[in-house]
Amino acid sequence: MADTVWWKRGTVYQVYPRSFQDSDGDGIGDLRGITRRLDYLAWLGVDAVWISPFYPSPMADFGYDVADYCGVDPLFGTLADFEALIAEAHFRRLKVILDFVPNHTSIAHPWFAESRASRTNPKRDWYIWRDPAPDGGPPNNWISNFGGPAWTRDEATGQYYYHAFLREQPDLNWRNPDVRAAMHDALRFWLDRDVDGFRVDVIWHLMKDEGFRDNPENPGFGPGQAEINRFAQVYSADRPEVFDVIAEMRAVLAPYGERVLIGEIYLPVERLVAYYGADLAGVDLPFNFQLIQTPWNARSVADLVVSYEEALPPGGWPNWVLGNHDQPRIAARVGPDQAAIAAMLLLTLRGTPTLYYGDELGLAQVSIPPERVQDPWEHNEPGHGRDPERTPMQWDDSLNAGFSTAEPWLPQTTDAAIRNVEYQRDDARSLLTLYRRLLRLRRDHTALATGTFRSLPATTDFVFAYERQDGATKLRILLNFSALQQVIVITDPEENRWSVLLSTHAARTGGGADATIILEGNEGVILIQAA
Repeated sequence: MADTVWWKRGTVYQVYPRSFQDSDGDGIGDLRGITRRLDYLAWLGVDAVWISPFYPSPMADFGYDVADYCGVDPLFGTLADFEALIAEAHFRRLKVILDFVPNHTSIAHPWFAESRASRTNPKRDWYIWRDPAPDGGPPNNWISNFGGPAWTRDEATGQYYYHAFLREQPDLNWRNPDVRAAMHDALRFWLDRDVDGFRVDVIWHLMKDEGFRDNPENPGFGPGQAEINRFAQVYSADRPEVFDVIAEMRAVLAPYGERVLIGEIYLPVERLVAYYGADLAGVDLPFNFQLIQTPWNARSVADLVVSYEEALPPGGWPNWVLGNHDQPRIAARVGPDQAAIAAMLLLTLRGTPTLYYGDELGLAQVSIPPERVQDPWEHNEPGHGRDPERTPMQWDDSLNAGFSTAEPWLPQTTDAAIRNVEYQRDDARSLLTLYRRLLRLRRDHTALATGTFRSLPATTDFVFAYERQDGATKLRILLNFSALQQVIVITDPEENRWSVLLSTHAARTGGGADATIILEGNEGVILIQAA
């Protein structure tokens, strides 16, 4: 595997810094807290930690409204704290990936203060300003991803500025070469501090239609959907010019060696894979969120995996995600009995997996009382808030589950006394132990890390079966998506016998497998072909 870059053979672990570990007793996680828990990440067996934004910010969107791309918000610590974190991570052979938020800044960024000062200010064109429509209203029908119009009128200058998200997050004008140069300098600032790559926030939003045409109505829009779905974002996102922007980012990273560029992209598979770019000159990993959006049953998941593999361009490396800071937790979506199946799926598919902090404990959705709601999206569109998936990590059964000596910024699960790292780490039957064993298998078997993938014919509607192979080593994965026993034929007359390498059920201790295997309800197994 020496000729395989680290981000292909490795696993990524996302940390939401507000919620991982508080080191100073204010109820909010910070950089020193992350450093304190690096030994846990090394013990777990992940290869890289992706840290959500910690830049100076008014926190209108909890750090995704950046006021300075080259600093650390005092809430999270100092630049020296970050430099200590990256040194300690690298000492433990952990890579560090930063969140880069280039689509928009905070309204408090000095660039925007200059831009809105007057129509003739040199930085006016750093943001997207338009005259009102003939009736005095917004320039077009574009909607904010957080609900309501995507345009806010500036009374002093009489124009509207565009914001794909909150009005406190004005979009930068990536058609301006000075904006591109400034953002490239920001990338170099962190690359010079030895970061190993970037996850680029809403990368498919960076370029907008030059004519600012109205988006067409979405015929599939219906009750219960977020307002952003009312129109198809044909002109406000996913524009062809974005690939030139990505190519320039790649050029910035190139002199620094093996750095990874990951793009956040919520698009269908056929558009998602376009972000690998011509001749793979796009992002290294266009984040694949399809497992979050696909119905949780064996046939739907199998069809998704096969269609995604078939859609990849030659040389394109796959990746998989079960959850993140914007999506309901996997244990809440599929239930506690299927959480182990989800873990085995994520860590045995071909490609780079990204784990979301706390999913290895089976953290479920936390009910947030109205008086403790933090997310602005929940205030704008009730029912769409992201607080439940951002609750603090649970480390032990002490006060506040070991996260902080103060009341955490969000509540924790009601079963925190047992849903924590200390309780699960020495339990052979725990979800945490399963994650750790799966991560070790990925390191021990190149078939799982970088081997080929082959879907196997379905013998039941409830089991997804596939093989991973590297050279003479062949592994077979069987995942039961139902609560019922399933009998699976596993051996052809010409084949060697199989033995159980790992099961999600502690009661199955290994041993050989005959021509058939009986999967218990909600059981997944990894078989290895005997010599």
